[in-house]
Amino acid sequence: MTEPLVITRVTHSCHLIQIGGLTVLTDPWFSQRALYHPGEPIAFQPEQLPHLDAVVISHEHYDHCDLDAFRRYPDKDVPLLVAGPVVEKARKAGFTNVRALEPWQSARVGDLTIAAAPGKHGVYEVTYVISGGGRSVYFAGDTLLIPELRTLTDRYGPLDVALLPVNGLHIRMAGNKQVVMNAEEAAELTAALRPRLAVPQHYAFTAGTVGDRIFLKSDKDPSLFVEAARRLAPDVPVKVISPGEPLTVAP
Repeated sequence: MTEPLVITRVTHSCHLIQIGGLTVLTDPWFSQRALYHPGEPIAFQPEQLPHLDAVVISHEHYDHCDLDAFRRYPDKDVPLLVAGPVVEKARKAGFTNVRALEPWQSARVGDLTIAAAPGKHGVYEVTYVISGGGRSVYFAGDTLLIPELRTLTDRYGPLDVALLPVNGLHIRMAGNKQVVMNAEEAAELTAALRPRLAVPQHYAFTAGTVGDRIFLKSDKDPSLFVEAARRLAPDVPVKVISPGEPLTVAP
């Protein structure tokens, strides 16, 4: 039996993924600080979240690992499956059930399997395939496009949804170094994975007017990905989700 699948964007790369009766939160971000602004609403605060069965965290950057805010979530025993460098931070924030997953390792949470996949970013990063109930979602954090990601369906089978970063973030003060895949690269990965649906993420983020001009360079328009996917993977539908908007993915 195929379980219902609903994805609700919180902001940025933070989503609620509901498969049947189980809910997974990705890369929690619930606040703002200097040079870190979602550039879009934050749909929920930790106290407003539904019961979570697991949390996955791709890496330690604040906009993906906002543990100072997320510690307000009342269940400190919720399973956190995280990149290695996040473990100590999560425990210091009061969470008691924390486990690091290395690429190609997996863990069971109820009827779900959460498998870590490689990633590449400015710091150590892992990405995740979340599957169960006949459904499967790839959550790509804010990785660059690397060859290993093209093998995900060979390892884990067909994907219902791929949540892909698309803003092509560059660090101006690091020689204009690229640290996130751009819309064209995300479309290339879409063409390789052939998910039943592709959803862009990690695009509205801004460091503010001055910060963007001095420190960061990125594309903030998800339609760039929509257009690229139409060219490179014309048979894969793309859906842009607004914060707070639940997306029910048909079986």
